[in-house]
Amino acid sequence: MTTSLDFPPYMGKHLILSGIKQRNKLYRLLVSEVMTIGISIHQSGYLDFKTYYIDFVFCYFTTEFSELVSYMKMLRLMQGVLVSLFYYLTHRQARPIGIAFVDSSKLQVCHNLSILRHQVFKGTEK
Repeated sequence: MTTSLDFPPYMGKHLILSGIKQRNKLYRLLVSEVMTIGISIHQSGYLDFKTYYIDFVFCYFTTEFSELVSYMKMLRLMQGVLVSLFYYLTHRQARPIGIAFVDSSKLQVCHNLSILRHQVFKGTEK
């Protein structure tokens, strides 16, 4: 079990405490499980997290996540893993390989008869 405020040791030194006393209630989902649900919504085609979590995760992911929490608790957990999720996604980015594809088709800015009167791109309207 983990709390919504548990971070890996390397992240703990970067946390800023607000000074407000907060409850550290134990939740049943691990940080990795919350991050998996947060990432999987982008591959699902759902437009909002509430519909995705209630209609899809609760129906089809009950075997993968045996101890799911309510939607409101999940929102709280998502806030708690935001820094870890950002850290993971920035380090998993694909590295540029130096190959780029450029589209060289011309862009029609205005009608050919209006080229001489066009003042915005003066000198580049050809």
